[in-house]
Amino acid sequence: MAAAVVAALHSGWAWAVEPFTLSDIRVEGLQRTEAGTVFGSLPFRIGDTYNDEKGAAALRSLFSTGLFSDVRIEVEGKVVVVVVQERPIISNVEFVGTKEFDNEVLTKALRDVGIADGRPFDKALIDRAEQELKRQYLAKSLYGAEVITTITPQERNRVNVTFTVTEGGVAKIREIRITGNKAFSEGELKDLFSLTSGGWLTWYTKSDRYSRAKLNADLEQLRSFYLNRGYLEFAVESTQVAISPDKQDITITINVREGQPYVVTGVKLEGEYFGKEDEFKSLVTIEPGKAYRAEDVAETVRAFTERFGAFGYAFARVEPRTDIDRANGRVAVALQAEPQRRVYVRHINVAGNTRTRDEVVRREFRQFESSWYDGEKIRLSRDRVDRLGYFNEVNVETNEVPATTDQVDLTLNVVEKPTGNLLLGAGFSSAEKLTLTASIKQDNIFGSGNYLGVEFNTSRYNRTLVVSTVDPYFTIDGVSRSLDFYYRTTQPLSSQGSDYKLVTPGASVRFGVPFSEYDTVYFGIGAESTEIRGDSGSMPISYSEYRRQFGAKSVGVPLTLGWTRDDRDSALVPTRGRYQRVNAEMSLVGDSRYLRTNYQFQQYLPVARGFTLAFNAELGWGKGLSGRPYPIFKNFYSGGLGTVRGFEQGSLGPVDATGAYLGGPKRVNLNTEFYVPFPGSGSDRTLRLFTYVDVGNVFGEDDKIRAGDLRASAGLGFSWVSPVGPLKLAYGVPLRKQPGDRIERLQFQIGTAF
Repeated sequence: MAAAVVAALHSGWAWAVEPFTLSDIRVEGLQRTEAGTVFGSLPFRIGDTYNDEKGAAALRSLFSTGLFSDVRIEVEGKVVVVVVQERPIISNVEFVGTKEFDNEVLTKALRDVGIADGRPFDKALIDRAEQELKRQYLAKSLYGAEVITTITPQERNRVNVTFTVTEGGVAKIREIRITGNKAFSEGELKDLFSLTSGGWLTWYTKSDRYSRAKLNADLEQLRSFYLNRGYLEFAVESTQVAISPDKQDITITINVREGQPYVVTGVKLEGEYFGKEDEFKSLVTIEPGKAYRAEDVAETVRAFTERFGAFGYAFARVEPRTDIDRANGRVAVALQAEPQRRVYVRHINVAGNTRTRDEVVRREFRQFESSWYDGEKIRLSRDRVDRLGYFNEVNVETNEVPATTDQVDLTLNVVEKPTGNLLLGAGFSSAEKLTLTASIKQDNIFGSGNYLGVEFNTSRYNRTLVVSTVDPYFTIDGVSRSLDFYYRTTQPLSSQGSDYKLVTPGASVRFGVPFSEYDTVYFGIGAESTEIRGDSGSMPISYSEYRRQFGAKSVGVPLTLGWTRDDRDSALVPTRGRYQRVNAEMSLVGDSRYLRTNYQFQQYLPVARGFTLAFNAELGWGKGLSGRPYPIFKNFYSGGLGTVRGFEQGSLGPVDATGAYLGGPKRVNLNTEFYVPFPGSGSDRTLRLFTYVDVGNVFGEDDKIRAGDLRASAGLGFSWVSPVGPLKLAYGVPLRKQPGDRIERLQFQIGTAF
């Protein structure tokens, strides 16, 4: 701009002018720009004294607006004439040949450098725009991308800007080399990386596309690997990324220095611990006599900091110091503590909840405003908000209050996620052919925190319509209320053609009382009617006899009592944690009088990086009350999805003389699954293979549960959290079966979020 100003000075007048009093100011050359914009940029007004210094300042000010490509100032007597040439306005920005990006992404990137519809056109920005486009493609490993810019003049001093892109091929990682390693093999170290060389599944994972951010993350993973095995002085000495002349292949070379492993000789506490050294020592996870582990040190520091926070010291500092004995390969760790000052919470703010109401978030908080800062309550509050399932991210920020020494403000930052779920399921069998199930659920309807769900099943033998709603804070104390309305039409599986069905409309209400932060007890009451429809000659003898003895319609008023605890790390792809559920249903009045109980236990164990062992056990038991038999339509069923795969849905257990599968009042179900990473997917948990073994059966009221009567199956499959939702496909083969058992080998389920 300085050069333009100098040129304008020379072209505006040949000689310096003597200062004079302005009698008028004229502006010439304006087409779109308001005259007021020009007058507002001038450092002089009519009646002011004009001189060369003010003229130069006016030129600088007008050029700095970016609206003009040329500006001149001419003096005619005591009149100053400002002559401007406006820059063209960008009418349209177009992209040709862009396949890797949506145009919106590129449009936003160019807007940040000054190129956008409606903005003044400046040729100087074109080079920056081209470089920005190339930078976007470099981030996608398209190193051969070329950009050509075409400027097309339009009427009324406008231009169209067209960027023609030749994307070229994606540069892929051909090889990753690690040098300097002695204690661990190159293959073992490369398995830690998310970046990989080409593989047959990299079309999905894109792990063979180079990214500087991913490489830095992999280097941190490598550093953590060594630091957790005693190599305290490990260092990455250099990293070279080389690209082939045709810009299609990338080679990454990482040079490391391992150093020697160190064993911890002892841990000591230094600084102020308020006389609670023994309490803090119980939090130490660093083990003398074992290899130094950076994770243990970080975990101990975190535990110390949290413990200080529980006492109200929000800004406590704990610094680990290592005293290294290189000659003997030993290290002593000292933990220096500075509690700083005790503070209390002034305000708690919630940010990022664009849909969920503030009260839905705040009612989960256990830290209160105007109370002493309590780190444990804050963590519990964060975890409770996270367990709502409404947010992708939940973080708490602690900010000091200006001009105070004992106050902080807390800000809970959340990122909303879709809380609706559309589930579609299907199963294949020789009896039902194709079975479809579907449900539509909204966990946070209208941002209120309430749940609303509708489920239906189109099975030939089981047709269901269920409408459910849950208010998790029916009372201010956190007592929940659930309402269910359902209409079920079922026909137990039969080896012979039968024209009968069970029709069960009903409704129930259930309340959940939180007895602790992790335990909830449920109780409720319902009313339902079950009618056995059909001609007696076309239905199983057991149903015909029950109808003859107790009538076609049975009315029950079931009372429910249950308990749940869930500490799994994820409901979608759990890798650790436990889930337990106990439920009892009892009907003491009406035509149906019975007790039906069910217990479920799940355990997830991380075996190794990416490998998870999962167990599921479910036990069911039922008994008739008041001298009446257990209602046959309340039987448990086994076989198929959720029980023993490899057998048709509901086909296990007692069989009527007519060939109908009746189920039974006793059920045993045991499942074991072992999840492994899908080959080529790296650390991606959304795509995994699994093998399974299922064992189970149902038994009649007078039958003993014997191991020899249990059915078993084994199989394999894969689970994928696909772009359209979670998908699970399994293929099973019976391991223990009896003549007459009906087989179902292939099952899949897919869901999507909206």
